Formats: sequence, structure tokens, C-alpha cells
Amino acid sequence: MAADIPTFTLNTGHKMPSVGMGCWLGPGGGGDVVEEMCKTALKLGYRHIDTAYGYFNEEKVGKAIRESGVPRSEIFLTTKLPNHHHDYVAESLEESLEKLGVDYVDLYLMHWPQAYSRTDNKPIPYGQSPTFLETWKDMEKLLETGKVRAIGVSNFSVKLLELLLKEASVVPATNQVEVHPCLPSFELKQYCEDKGIVLTAYSPLGRPKEYDGKPVFLTDDDVVRIAKAHDATPGQVALSWGVQRGTVVIPKSENPERIKQNITLIKLSDEDMTALNVIHRKPGMHRSLLRYHSNSQDGTVFGWTYEQMGWNMVKGGIVADK
Repeated sequence: MAADIPTFTLNTGHKMPSVGMGCWLGPGGGGDVVEEMCKTALKLGYRHIDTAYGYFNEEKVGKAIRESGVPRSEIFLTTKLPNHHHDYVAESLEESLEKLGVDYVDLYLMHWPQAYSRTDNKPIPYGQSPTFLETWKDMEKLLETGKVRAIGVSNFSVKLLELLLKEASVVPATNQVEVHPCLPSFELKQYCEDKGIVLTAYSPLGRPKEYDGKPVFLTDDDVVRIAKAHDATPGQVALSWGVQRGTVVIPKSENPERIKQNITLIKLSDEDMTALNVIHRKPGMHRSLLRYHSNSQDGTVFGWTYEQMGWNMVKGGIVADK
């Protein structure tokens, strides 16, 4: 049976489950691990699977879906256009459909606004063709094929969304970005709500390997206190906060017990929500938890500056204005 969780209605009218299974398991794709992870998730009631061409595991994800016993029509499946296919949109979708072994995906995202060259896989400078506006026009055409039910974007700021919406014929159904208590992105969330765009949170539990094995906000005193009060885990608190504030969350785990916990939401009080909403104001907390910020030697993200991305951050992923 499907888990008893809220759904969000996209601007297409389709329903998107509020909790999904994220499938990024590193450059190798995860192999059989991601397959078992998805099978376990579907058995435990997940009906939303999020993968990408660039996760290198669409074949395993598709195999898990086919062998799960859950009808394809009950599963909300997302995949994403890779950076080096921005001028190859229709063909790239066909590749993903073939790997997944499905006739359609429920949501197709532009994974990043940056385009890479298909010949040498290097970033194309900001503003040069194919721009994300040109790529979006090609994505809009996919809706006519019936092979995608909705299209959206990922890693877009308010600045980039404004540029996109000036030219778009179709408003993105979702914008998938890093969101968690250290990076609540209130301005972006409000902007998306005003435009009818559902905000989806990737890495809603952070990246645990970066901070002595624990995401900084899961050990925060307020998160731990709220978790104890609800007889829940800190992770459940963070995910429930995400859904209760109106965002889709896509955590990932290989552990069956944690997979079950992640889709077992709790009801947070107004006081709980207020406490969680201000965690980012604590010293040193308002920041991204993704490692590519610290790995960047020149302060750029996949070839673009923070200013070009529209992100109010400095090198290291720290939010510039508190």
C-alpha cells in the first residue's frame, strides 16, 4: 500500500507525493544497491522515485520499478536532462526512457541551468548558446509527445526563474533545489508559490560525510529536543518540517529502517515550526551543505559564478547576508 502522506498538486493538475526516494549514490550510480533501495522503498509505501541521467543508474531504477509489483501508473517518476545534453533534449529523453524501460516520465527536469559541450564536456560560458532559455523551449516541445507529463527545473534561483519566465510558454511545474533547516530559502519558496511552482528539496537531511559524520542541523539542540518530544528521529523532524511548510522532500537511504522512518511523518506544532524556521539564524548555520562549494578552487559552480547563478553565497557555500 502507498504510504499515507500528503500530495502536492502541480500546475499541470497531476499529483506529486510529498516524499520521494532520491537515487544519487555517487559517480558509479550505486549498481545493485540502488535497485534494492528502490525496491525496499516501493515495498514500504513510497510512490515517488527521483533519479537522473547523470546519476548513472536509470537502468537499475527502472528494473526495480518493473520488479516491484507496483503498477507503473501508481509511481511518480522523475528523471533529469544532463548538462551536456542541453542541445540534445529530445534525444536525451529517449535515452533515459530506454534505460528506465518506461514509456513516459511524470516529471522531466533541467538538472542545472549550465550547459556543457557534448564534445569535450566542458562548461559553456554564461549567456552562450545553448542558453537555458533555448533548452527550456526544447523541453516545452516534449509535452506534445506524451512522453513527459510535466517539465521543471533544478538549481534555479529567483534571478534565473525570472529570466526564464519572461520567455517561457510553460511555467515549470517544480524547481528542485537544496533545502533544509540550514538553507530554508524563504525568498525562493515564496517566489515559487506565487508563480505556481512546487519547490522540491534535495539533500533535505544534508550531506552527513561533511561534518564528522553528522549533518549540522540534525544535532542542533532544538531539533533534538523536538525529536524527543515526538518520539521521533531528528531526520523525521527535518523531513516533516519540509513537507509541513509545503515543499516536497526527496531523502535517500540504503537502510530499510531509515527508509521507513523517512516516510513516516510527524505533526509538528506551530512552536516547533517556528523553532525550526530560525535555525539558520544561529552562528555558522546559514549555509549550503554540498561539497562542490568547498571543492571549487575559483569560487564558481560548474563554470558559473554565484552572481550568474543568482545565489547569495560566497566561496564555501556560506550565505553572504545573514
